[in-house]
Amino acid sequence: MALFQSNNPVLKQSIFDKVAHTEGETMTIRGTVNKMSFLLVMLMAAAVFSYGEFLRGSSNVMPLVIGGAIGGFVLALVIIFKKEWSPYLAPAYAIAQGLFLGAISAMFNGQYQGIVLQAVGLTFGTFIAMLVLYRTGVIRATERFKSIIITATMGIGIFYLIAIVLRLFHVDIPFIHSSGTFGIIFSLVVVSIAALNLILDFDMIEQGAAQGAPKYFEWYGSFGLLVTLVWLYLEILRLLSKLNRR
Repeated sequence: MALFQSNNPVLKQSIFDKVAHTEGETMTIRGTVNKMSFLLVMLMAAAVFSYGEFLRGSSNVMPLVIGGAIGGFVLALVIIFKKEWSPYLAPAYAIAQGLFLGAISAMFNGQYQGIVLQAVGLTFGTFIAMLVLYRTGVIRATERFKSIIITATMGIGIFYLIAIVLRLFHVDIPFIHSSGTFGIIFSLVVVSIAALNLILDFDMIEQGAAQGAPKYFEWYGSFGLLVTLVWLYLEILRLLSKLNRR
């Protein structure tokens, strides 16, 4: 069971340790891929809707941003603690995140034309590249690799949390948003860590299928992978905006 480790907070070894294997249908890679595809379609449909609302100048834009962000966060917490509900809540999470991402993307694209298409292309390009590197064994999810990525991800999370708290007191950490050299380097590091999360998540899904995790873990694994992709997209969008400001 040591293989069931991931720096993604929704795909932890302890989650699998607590789940008894079932004698019925079990998790498969193909099933997970199908469900991931469905969640992506739901997310993109919701994103297109909120993107259009922004372009029309609708007063619903900010409610979509705030509601999507808060709703997605709440749904994610519920799914993490009630993973057996993931077949029902994962699609709702995808819709909530789509509403949030669509409006945010429209705001960025309003400042820098074409940035959204670039971010989407780079996100899916990175996803495919990481999948190829994983499947060919160029990058392996060894225990040392996992520990490094886990530590780095936790560090980024704590750093962002500190930045949010400081911002409440009108104090900004410059290079988080800066388009200077340190700001660019910071974003490149975060994008790299987010991309490497995908390697660990691919490994978790593969091992879950190999060891007979319950069928609903296809939804749970897809949800966890979607969390990583959303993070990766947002960080790439932030990086591109910095480059456009230079």
